[in-house]
Amino acid sequence: MQIFVKTIKGETIPLTIASNATVGDLTKLITSQHTGSITNMRLIHGGRHLATPSKPLSEYSVRPESTISLALPLRGGAPKLPKCDFKKNSPEQCKSAIQRIVGDCGFCGGHFCSKHRLLESHNCEGLEDCKKESHERNAEKLNTERTVAIKGI
Repeated sequence: MQIFVKTIKGETIPLTIASNATVGDLTKLITSQHTGSITNMRLIHGGRHLATPSKPLSEYSVRPESTISLALPLRGGAPKLPKCDFKKNSPEQCKSAIQRIVGDCGFCGGHFCSKHRLLESHNCEGLEDCKKESHERNAEKLNTERTVAIKGI
């Protein structure tokens, strides 16, 4: 039977193979016909990857006059979303996505979701230090803004 192989460059190569040929047979035939390396290429037919070399082409619904495409594998994908650090490695661990920038704790270095981003919510070790720092900041601000009553007016 005759099938067509579409290369990455867009060229279509006609190939004649046996009707009971396997994916491995097709790969060998393409390697002998094609000048480039096919070791990292993928064979795709009907949106399905022809992965198993021992399977016959008929299992992938390859019929006479079918077109099989050569494609390069895509690497990567979407980056993994970081998870909330609340009670990490415990049964009641939070699995929500972290809040960018506002979910970062400056005292314990954890990254938290919107539910656990406050110091009280994630039982931060730096909670007491934070309260002291905040109290000192407020006291200093009140002292600088203190007004003195002018006597004799």
